[in-house]
Formats: sequence, structure tokens, C-alpha cells
Amino acid sequence: MLPHAFWQDFCAPETAPHPPYDDRFPARLPDGRILLLPIRPLGETGTAIASLILNQSAFAVEGALADILCARLAAVAPDIVVGLPTLGLSLARLVAARLGHSRFVALGTSRKFWYDEGLSVPLRSITSPGAEKRLYLDPRMVPLLAGRRVLLIDDVISSGASICAGLSVLSLGGVVPVGVGAAMLQTRRWRARLNHGFPGMAERVVGAFDSPLLTRAGGGWVEA
Repeated sequence: MLPHAFWQDFCAPETAPHPPYDDRFPARLPDGRILLLPIRPLGETGTAIASLILNQSAFAVEGALADILCARLAAVAPDIVVGLPTLGLSLARLVAARLGHSRFVALGTSRKFWYDEGLSVPLRSITSPGAEKRLYLDPRMVPLLAGRRVLLIDDVISSGASICAGLSVLSLGGVVPVGVGAAMLQTRRWRARLNHGFPGMAERVVGAFDSPLLTRAGGGWVEA
């Protein structure tokens, strides 16, 4: 499969590859559909992960993942949705619209002149190693969040670094989200970091689907 062909469509379960996997992992959605994800080795560790780049996906795929999240998070009854940059923003917008909201709140990494450094935290991403940014909460948005049921959305939760940064910057504004959503929960590594920094928050995390850590076996990859 060519690199640009991933994330463009779903396939039926009977057409999905079987382990050991070669270059793609079949992620299973709740309704049984399969989304093929490219496998990316983690250096020389002998392990790999399945990758999802949401802003390269077909609109239909992104919309389907938003639909699943909305169905799974409707019981949380959020008043407002907050999106994490960069790839979580489009998903947060879709989720907010599907929940009947007229707007959502975008966190940012680009400092505007009216921002307050006191409403910012460091941000690192597993997909951009070595690049440290700051995550900002626009001070003008704080009144929109105060006393409301907030839902935090990102595209993928992997190491837990980005989602913890989001929770940290929201806490500076006095906000504790009632739920956290992501298109993909990548492995289980994020749970330890989340439980350490925000006890109990891991139980509020919902994903459209999960993907495991993979390990080398028989010339391919299997679930670790």
C-alpha cells in the first residue's frame, strides 16, 4: 500500500491481514470495520506502533471516528469541547458540532500578544522528538470554561505527554475535564503517566479504537 493510500477508507473484516503483520495493522472499530494503519518501527527497539495521521485521512474516515467518539461520550454530557493542537483541533470541531454545540475552544502553541504566560505549560509530542513548544489557553476563553462540563479532545493518546499538558493548562484556568476523548488510544503507555499526574483521570479517557504495541516475530509484527 502506498503511503498516501492509508487512512482513506475502511475495509471489511474478512479482508484484513493476519499476524504476523508486514507493513500495516488492522485496527478494528466498534462496528467491525477495519482501518488499516501503517506500522512504524521504534528505532532499534524491536517494537513498533500503528500510526494515525488524522489530517491526512479522508473526510469520511475522520467523520466516522468523530461519530464513534460522540456515541461513546454522549453520556458525559459536556457543555463545551476543548481541542488540543494540532491534529486534535479538527476532530474536536467535528465532535462539538455532532454534540449540538455552536463552537469549541482551541488550545494553541502560537503565542498571541494578549496571551498570559501564566496560562501556558511546556508541550512535547512523540511525533516531533526534540521539539519543545508551549501550550497556551487563551485568557479570553477562560470565562467560557468556568463552572462548565468540559470535554478535552486529541487525535491520538500515546505516551500521555500531550494530554497531560492539556490537562495541566486547563487546571491553570481552574478546569478539570469530565471526559477525555481521542480517535486512537495507542498502546497503554499513557495510563501510567496520566495516573501519576492526574489520579483517576485515566478512567475518563475514551477512544474510538485502540492499537497495541507491536513486537518483531516471524519476519513481521505481532501484538506485544
